Amino acid sequence: MKMRREVARYVIPAAVAGVLAGGTAIGAQVAQQKAAQPAAAPAKPAPKAAAPAAATAVRLPGYSADRNAYFGDIHVHTYLSFDAYIFNVRRTPDDAYAFAKGEAIGHAAGFDIRLQGGPLDFAAVTDHAEFMGAIREANDPHSPLSKLPVTEGLFSTDPKEINAAFTRVVTGFRNGTLPAEFSAPEVASRAWREVQDAAARNYAPGRFTTFVGYEFTSAPDGRNMHRNVIFKGAKVAGLPYTANQSRDPEDLWRTMDGWRAKGIEALAVSHNSNGSDGMMFDTQRMNGKPLDKTYADLRMRNEPLVEISQIKGTSETHPSLSPNDEWANFEIMESYIGSPVKITKFAGGYVRRALEDGIIYREKLGANPFKFGFVGGSDTHNAAPGSVEEPNYFSKTGRPDSRPDLRGSIPPDGKKTWDGVDAAAAGGRYQAWGASGLAGVWAEENSREAIYAAMRRKETFATSGPRIKVRFFAGYDLPADLLTRTDTVRQAYAHGVPMGGDLLASKGRAPSFLVWAVRDPRGGYLQRAQVVKGWIENGQAKEKVFDVACSDGLKVGANSRCGDNGATVNLKTCEPDRFKGDVELRTVWKDPEFNPRQRAFYYVRVLENPSCRWSTWDALRNGTPPNPNLQPTIMERAWSSPIWFEPAA
Repeated sequence: MKMRREVARYVIPAAVAGVLAGGTAIGAQVAQQKAAQPAAAPAKPAPKAAAPAAATAVRLPGYSADRNAYFGDIHVHTYLSFDAYIFNVRRTPDDAYAFAKGEAIGHAAGFDIRLQGGPLDFAAVTDHAEFMGAIREANDPHSPLSKLPVTEGLFSTDPKEINAAFTRVVTGFRNGTLPAEFSAPEVASRAWREVQDAAARNYAPGRFTTFVGYEFTSAPDGRNMHRNVIFKGAKVAGLPYTANQSRDPEDLWRTMDGWRAKGIEALAVSHNSNGSDGMMFDTQRMNGKPLDKTYADLRMRNEPLVEISQIKGTSETHPSLSPNDEWANFEIMESYIGSPVKITKFAGGYVRRALEDGIIYREKLGANPFKFGFVGGSDTHNAAPGSVEEPNYFSKTGRPDSRPDLRGSIPPDGKKTWDGVDAAAAGGRYQAWGASGLAGVWAEENSREAIYAAMRRKETFATSGPRIKVRFFAGYDLPADLLTRTDTVRQAYAHGVPMGGDLLASKGRAPSFLVWAVRDPRGGYLQRAQVVKGWIENGQAKEKVFDVACSDGLKVGANSRCGDNGATVNLKTCEPDRFKGDVELRTVWKDPEFNPRQRAFYYVRVLENPSCRWSTWDALRNGTPPNPNLQPTIMERAWSSPIWFEPAA
């Protein structure tokens, strides 16, 4: 019976899953069969601005009017970043794109690295704009930068000296004491040209998409206010706007408005809000003034996305902010970025609370400053996009964390047990890092235009590493047989709005939500799909997590939770249960507590069965026990972008 059930997982949902997933043989076949048929008309004018694009005369390979899921990494550093070069990374933007396309590249510690899960669909090299290319040039004895006193010791191969040099440079950056030569326009221009040229050389429409980008690395008083800036096409700014010019993101956004007026389109993605000490989504601007509609419009025009998960922790929510969410304590990092200083303010630093604050501002200001779609990213400094695989983990920063003992996953000095070892101190900050994450988009084809448009309309999703596909729609007239139709997705677009969109009130009617997820074929099985809801009640923001689809035939109980499917993992082999969890979870759900007068948002969170965390994989290969201070397992997950419900005026 178990074997038949395992086969059924793959066979029974295949027809529907192929249509929903897009980009598969089944999905493409169905799309071709439907090509000559007009899309079903909405039963009423639909309040959506995200219907699939009209067919064009020229289509790239894999084109689907119902949109395909594409996975990528738009947070990638190479040897052009000052910290990566200090960490002994010498891989170029071209190397980064080669890695994203499935090729092997050399690691700073002398071994080759390669993705196990296959190539990515898109990537962006986003080196720090501040001092871009400067450390590389300082290592050239013919460069004037090499004669500066601050460069002494920057190019050591000893991890302790590397960390000391990194701290010295970061401190100088934060204090504004680094030599002006490090920010010389001619130095930055050479590096910026290299970024653009590599993106142009590696762009292969229909197969692999590159974006020109960079990181705006603002960190006032060490609090993380970083953004990645992604340009739509080859027309980009002459030089990046940097935090050396202003650490206030409002100045970045105004600069982006100026670019747009000149035909240069770009968007920003905030990241590591968990390290901002409440500053990323603060209710006060950096200039001390309160948020207003002008601020909200400026931010959303330029910064529609947030990176919800990456190597330096997950920023969805914190246990102190969501005490009734059993899964809130996921890859939490509670210190400043690159510093042992502890976070003291979690509100303003996590995305779910920001979404809640955002709908309150929508009520007060008529505009929402925190209306974000979700992506994930790696923040790799190894020029290795998508290197977020738990069994294939080599961390983030080149030589300093290149070995398991350096990152605290095995005992130091060749010891075989943790007896007498300070397990909590082993590896320092590196043991708090995770193998996360990836950005997902739903787009008609693999091109800059289509993927950028998906990011703009927030039809995006994030994962903690696995390539889980997630779709989420809301509407009032979704067909009753939606889940069994061969045109499920087309019906959902015709009668609803996808993730990232607004759902307007409809004469007090309650909407239905299509929730769907398919596992990564190389990842774990899915355990449950949830809808996270936030709403306003009596002027206060509330939140609740609903389980809406359960694996293994289990049902949602009165407590809004699936029954326990009993999935475990063997920590001696890292083998998970073979017959627990599902390939696909899908349902049409209605909010049992829906109130048409309450402004709200909804997003999907999908959880896998437990699997071994990277640190346990390290220990298993070393033949030693896992670090007792670290979680031995992880429940990988994916998040859809929200849908916002707008009540009648």
